[in-house]
Amino acid sequence: MRAVRFGALLTALAVGAAALPSGSAAAAVSEVDADSRTVDAAVIVPTTTSSGDDPLHTRAAAVVADMTTQEQAASVVMGHIPTTDAGALASYMQQGLGGFLLMGANIPDDESQLASLTAALTSDSALPPLIAIDQEGGIVSRLDADQYPASTTLKSLPVEATAAAFSARVALLVRAGIDVNFGTVADVTADPASFIYGRALGTDPATAAERVAAATTAQEPVVASTLKHFPGHGAAPGDSHHAIPTTDESLEQWRASDAVPFAAGIDAGASLLMFGHLSYTAVDAAPASLSPAWHAIARDELGFDGVIVTDDLGMLQSSGLPEYADPVANAVTALAAGSDLLLMVAGSTPETAGDMVDGIVAAVDSGTVSADRLAEAATRVMALRMQNAAAPAQWSLCGDCEPAT
Repeated sequence: MRAVRFGALLTALAVGAAALPSGSAAAAVSEVDADSRTVDAAVIVPTTTSSGDDPLHTRAAAVVADMTTQEQAASVVMGHIPTTDAGALASYMQQGLGGFLLMGANIPDDESQLASLTAALTSDSALPPLIAIDQEGGIVSRLDADQYPASTTLKSLPVEATAAAFSARVALLVRAGIDVNFGTVADVTADPASFIYGRALGTDPATAAERVAAATTAQEPVVASTLKHFPGHGAAPGDSHHAIPTTDESLEQWRASDAVPFAAGIDAGASLLMFGHLSYTAVDAAPASLSPAWHAIARDELGFDGVIVTDDLGMLQSSGLPEYADPVANAVTALAAGSDLLLMVAGSTPETAGDMVDGIVAAVDSGTVSADRLAEAATRVMALRMQNAAAPAQWSLCGDCEPAT
């Protein structure tokens, strides 16, 4: 659980990291104690799990139990519409959606306008939705102010540079009212021709794991960080925005290679794990995002107990394969497979999220998805929303802060 006492420490971290030139290896965050997750004794982040004896989970489960099936279904959908019209966004979120993903079309000219826009997404200040962004930096960057080192250089710099860059990066997010970053690429490849090479934090499992863990540790005290794209793009050639990348890599090979950065990020406390539309045929012919087998591996083998979020389900449609042409069917299948948060961006209209909600309700009514599976997903998402709402940070620009040591 993120703590409420960020104060001067994290402002100093951000300012210290902001002062780093591209390529600098100066550290802006201290090592985090593995048991208490204490940063310089000023930010306390107790370990939490989704088990029934966790107080946060218990409170979230109670809230979900009082919701209708329709409300539960809406709470597991993260939607998107491409506009900066605050009124349109506020109206869109009145559906009770669990979250919203900001894309380039949602980013106004300056930070104050962005903060106003994110405020418009929240109809209940006591329980705001998850407001997410893909802020990797570098190749994938929604915020012009983010000029900090990114994967293209971080992969060849000392690990401390990754911590510094991501500390600075998430300061921009939280000042703008964003509390989820889909920003940590845990894929690994040494092939410069790979679609994911420029975005990966390492060229081999060990170095990628170090930087993924550093990025996670830097972000988690401030925002909910996300590891993507599980089980790993590196082994599966092709761009999942337009196809279903496929590999015949065995589970044993995966454990020794592509799994390593994800395991490191999970151990470092990542709040979310994004499943890619990737087919590892030796495990399951279906894309991982729709695969019960891969969800079981993440939960039972890697021990991930946070929120599993799909990559953009619109990408499945973009593959052109007829079996993935229906976004509602894709959402229902992903939920049944074990995903908790269903993300829909490409091709999304103001009606798409509502159609997904109605499809989930129909699936529960028909028994295609069990009521318990929906409640489980809704509880995980609710717990994260409650956690974020309980840990606000006030940010202001600081002209004379000294970098943290």
